[in-house]
Amino acid sequence: MGGKPPTEALEPANVPTTGDTHLQLASASLRQLLEDARIPDTIRSTLSEDYAQVRAMLDKLEHGHLHIAVFGRVSVGKSSLLNALLGKTAFSVSVLHGETRSVNMQQWEEYADGGLFLIDTPGINEIDGEARERMAHEVASRTDLLLFVVDSDLTDVEFQALKIVAAAHRPILLVVNKADRYTEDEQRQLRSILRTRTQGVIAPENIVFTTAQASRQSVIFIDEDGTERDGIRERPLNVGALKARLWDIVEAEGKTLAALNASLFAGDLSNALGQRILAVKRELGAKTIRLYCLGKGIAVALNPIPVADLVAAAAIDVGMVVHLSRLYGLSISRSEAGDLVRTVLAQMVLLMGAVWAVHLLSSALKISSVGLSTLLTGVAQGAVAWYSTLVVGRVAEQWLANGKSWGDAGPKLTVQQILDSLDRDSVLAEAREEILAYVRTSVKS
Repeated sequence: MGGKPPTEALEPANVPTTGDTHLQLASASLRQLLEDARIPDTIRSTLSEDYAQVRAMLDKLEHGHLHIAVFGRVSVGKSSLLNALLGKTAFSVSVLHGETRSVNMQQWEEYADGGLFLIDTPGINEIDGEARERMAHEVASRTDLLLFVVDSDLTDVEFQALKIVAAAHRPILLVVNKADRYTEDEQRQLRSILRTRTQGVIAPENIVFTTAQASRQSVIFIDEDGTERDGIRERPLNVGALKARLWDIVEAEGKTLAALNASLFAGDLSNALGQRILAVKRELGAKTIRLYCLGKGIAVALNPIPVADLVAAAAIDVGMVVHLSRLYGLSISRSEAGDLVRTVLAQMVLLMGAVWAVHLLSSALKISSVGLSTLLTGVAQGAVAWYSTLVVGRVAEQWLANGKSWGDAGPKLTVQQILDSLDRDSVLAEAREEILAYVRTSVKS
């Protein structure tokens, strides 16, 4: 991209420029996000907006577009500055506080390839600023170059916002607008102050003074004979220095900036997607585990044969682990699931021997009790079965999330951590209520 004649023909065949190489790598990373076959369709559908962002960024790269956004307080002249760069009124300029309500983007046609786009954003100190500031930060994360506009020394609000925006690791130009209000000496002093305050954040050459709106000023002229007369002084629009700096950056680094932005975006989004995918998996996993907890609890509570209910319970746990493995995209056989269940239960017996003694005792009591006592014993045992399945499910999730591995913790510590994270009494109480509710409903029907 660029306003100068193309030079690709002067380069050796099949040897891409550095910028082109960066673009190819960035595009490949974005395509990898889109085409990752390891993501189940059920999870991909819940993240449709995130994938739409990836497609938009990829489209931007493939068309060679470069985005330049402005940030700043209300009334510093952000919209006027963009209009001055465009050479026409395309962005809303109003005396109303906070006229810019949403992000607005316009193509900068003066640039030869037509690949530059200017983006206006709401003021960082507008009403409901938190929501709009989040919007501005979202734009910053997808923007290749930032213009942070002020009209004087940085206020505390501006300085804090500048540091937050700088965290996006995009190049930033600090634009001091309304420069016509300052004399040359005042401009030199202000430039020196800003260089000191923004050291390490803004490069000195990226502090630029502009006048985005022409103005007329009433003045008193004194003639040679000492006669005073009223007059008007024209203060012309002046964005030449800013244009020159932008052209230099775009010509020298345009493709690299677009690629860097896309790579940062891909990395950030990949991490965010990873977290969201894991969260969705855990949410779906929690629902799956609960269904199996209820199924196992009821099966154990209503089964009058002690040995048979324990065998059925183990089969239910194995089925749950197989179900969870598919959810995590790591399908395993029933034999492998059975090994995992036995490992978890063995660790639970070691860590909770007394609880499992009660479980076995209540199972034995089933054949010697009748009526209400049988029901209460069955419900108690069903609650314990519910709890054991919850532990097995949580441990299995951890094992699957680690890529079918115990990691450094090992099975014993993993089971212990899961047990410590659960309030056993609360889980057992909830299980008893759910099982009893099911039994009452079944009896009525």
